[in-house]
Order: sequence, then structure tokens, then C-alpha cells
Amino acid sequence: MSTIGNQHIVYLGLGSNLGDKEINIKKALSEITCRIGEIAAVSSFYLTRPVGFESDNDFINCVCSAKTDLNPFEVLEYTKDIEKELGRKSKSVNKQYKDRIIDIDILLYDSMIIDNKNLILPHPHFHERKFVLEPLREIAPGLTHPVLNKTISELYLELQEI
Repeated sequence: MSTIGNQHIVYLGLGSNLGDKEINIKKALSEITCRIGEIAAVSSFYLTRPVGFESDNDFINCVCSAKTDLNPFEVLEYTKDIEKELGRKSKSVNKQYKDRIIDIDILLYDSMIIDNKNLILPHPHFHERKFVLEPLREIAPGLTHPVLNKTISELYLELQEI
């Protein structure tokens, strides 16, 4: 995973379990194109049960890749802005998840590794979550996790064995 010219490749995970979930995701994808950069690929939409909390509302999840000139912290700020503008009230507090109109997580940014109070890259849990690995595998099966040094397909298959 490398830069394209001066552009970087960022992989984003999107989810919604409130309101018109497909419309919420499509609006977020449109805003990502406007603010972060050209979307290179979007996975199918996956219907999934909530993970980490109880809810009667299933999620629609997908993953996209985008080409961007922004640095990872700028991408983070834009994703927070998009979430807020689409109606998200707050991120999880003390790891207590709840229903949400939209959630946008930065999964990977090039092969960058960041461990900062505001941003951890790669996303620290995506390799444990089928609702992320399945759509990511659809658009980038050969992509290598920069810490675990395994492809997305390998991580997905390992998760299936658990």
C-alpha cells in the first residue's frame, strides 16, 4: 500500500443503524468524496448485528477506499465533521457503544502506524471484526495489515476459524 503521486490511500469503515441506513451511508460517501478525496472503491452494503452493545437495530456496514492529499489527522477531523453534520451526537464514551446514525472509522492510511491519544492506525480492532473485514476483503483482499503483516484475506479466514 503506497501513495499515488502526492496522494495517499485511506480505508474507511462506515456504519449506520438508525434512520434510513442506506441513505445515511450514501450521504457520508458523498461527503467523503467532497472533503477527503476521490473514492476509489466501495464495498457492498452488509447487514450486521450490533457488536459490543445490545440493540434491536441492525447495522448497514461498508468499507471504502479514497485517494487523499490530506494527512491522517485532517482525515479524522473531516470524518468527525461529517458524522456531526449527519446527526451523530457523540462518539462512544468509555467504550460504551450505542445506536448511531453514522459511524466513520479510519481503518488504514497507507501503511502508516500511529499511536496517538487522538488517532491509532491501523484501527486497533478492525482485524477482530467481521463487519469490517468482510467488506474490506471485498475491495482489497491482498492489502497487508502493517502491524500484523497478514493480508486482509488471511485475517478474514483466521476470524472465520474462531
